[in-house]
Amino acid sequence: EAAERAVSVSGRAVVFAGATVCIALLGMLVLRLSFLNGVALAASLTVVLTVAASVTLLPALLGVIGMRALGRRERRRLAEQGPGPERHAGIAARWAGFVERHPKLLGVAAGAVMLTLALPTFGLHLGTSDQGNNPATSTTRKAYDLLAGERTGDGQGSGFGPGFNGPLTLVGTLDGPGDRIAFDKLPQRLRHTPGVAQVGGPEFDGSRSTGVITVVPDSSPQSRQTSDLVERLRDEALPKAADGTTLQVRVGGVTASYDDFASVIVGKLPLFIGVVVALGSILLLLAFRSIGIPLKAALMNVAAVASAFGVVVAVFQWGWGSELLGLGSAGPIEPFLPVIMVSVLFGLSMDYQVFLVSRMYEEWQLTRDNCRAVRVGLAETSRVINSAAVIMIAVFAAFVLSGDRTIAMFGIGLASAVALDAFVLRTLLVPALMHMLGGANWWLPSWLDRWLPRISIEPPPEPQDAPAPPRPREGDRPLVEA
Repeated sequence: EAAERAVSVSGRAVVFAGATVCIALLGMLVLRLSFLNGVALAASLTVVLTVAASVTLLPALLGVIGMRALGRRERRRLAEQGPGPERHAGIAARWAGFVERHPKLLGVAAGAVMLTLALPTFGLHLGTSDQGNNPATSTTRKAYDLLAGERTGDGQGSGFGPGFNGPLTLVGTLDGPGDRIAFDKLPQRLRHTPGVAQVGGPEFDGSRSTGVITVVPDSSPQSRQTSDLVERLRDEALPKAADGTTLQVRVGGVTASYDDFASVIVGKLPLFIGVVVALGSILLLLAFRSIGIPLKAALMNVAAVASAFGVVVAVFQWGWGSELLGLGSAGPIEPFLPVIMVSVLFGLSMDYQVFLVSRMYEEWQLTRDNCRAVRVGLAETSRVINSAAVIMIAVFAAFVLSGDRTIAMFGIGLASAVALDAFVLRTLLVPALMHMLGGANWWLPSWLDRWLPRISIEPPPEPQDAPAPPRPREGDRPLVEA
């Protein structure tokens, strides 16, 4: 009976939450970046299979196991006292009451924490890490430092300068003598360009229709100065050198390629976030028939993502504790990290939002008392949300043990986001805001209520005169089986 009721009640919320996760993951297809398509499809398929197993395989296994799914103490208590309503006491109930009594103070405190952690996000610098970000004890880092001209322990100098690890490649298309003359003079012009340490070439192919020049910056490949040099070459130096000719020179190399990739990601990120937030909000609007619930969910999701990126920037870009964790020195943030993190975090945030608000919505429909609905919903679901969050935090934090900077970046970002979402947003800021808004949480214009289709997460209420479940007898074998 418990399994049947759980599937009919919680199973609906699980299916609905799974749909929101799939929307967040499949939103990566909007970016039209081929290497992310496999990630989106594989992760979405995993969610679909997990949801299907939770509403089919899990209750089937419970039917096979029977009462042995409970511990001996639980079976003994059922045999002696019979089933009874669960009493909501303990830390969860006391916390729900505390939030109800001090919503403004706790809401301001939670908002201040999220805002403080989100501030480093404004200094986000997308780029790709290299051997220079490896731990100082690794051989790849030592080789990188030798090439970059770092001083050794005895004070002797070595290497070729920091830009030698990531030279820029200038490729020109030459259509005539004028283009060749301009390309021959280009190295001399480039030597006087700020940020250029060395210039090599030019070199030509057999037909002299294509020329190559190598430019070594005076800064490391992942530094902002090198990115500025790429922009300076493209916007100023090269157009001036090609003035009056048909010469076309394109800038390639490690830094230029990663900058172009990051600009593509940044350019498509607003569309991606907008699509994911809009579709998720529409689903919440249909489920809870409220304007305030989807708006708060969207704001909370953005807050969780911004705060998580603030932690990532502080640890990996600013280097706060990265060496202590064995993750090397400070450096830029991987360009594809925002896309994958936003997809995963929006899915998890929507999960927690559905589980939390669905119980509040059920209580609101029964009593029309907003304070009671928020208090009961928080008391009954906070333990589930926090337990799930602890599991996810442990999984994501284990990524740090890999020793790889990129994987650790995902782990710390996702773990911090889940922790903030579960312990600050869902169990503190969201209920505090809902207490302050009162009945406005559930407001929906009448014309929109008539226009929207009816989609309910909760099953129809049971009749009041339903017979009570039979009291287990002490002699029943399933209850006393050892």
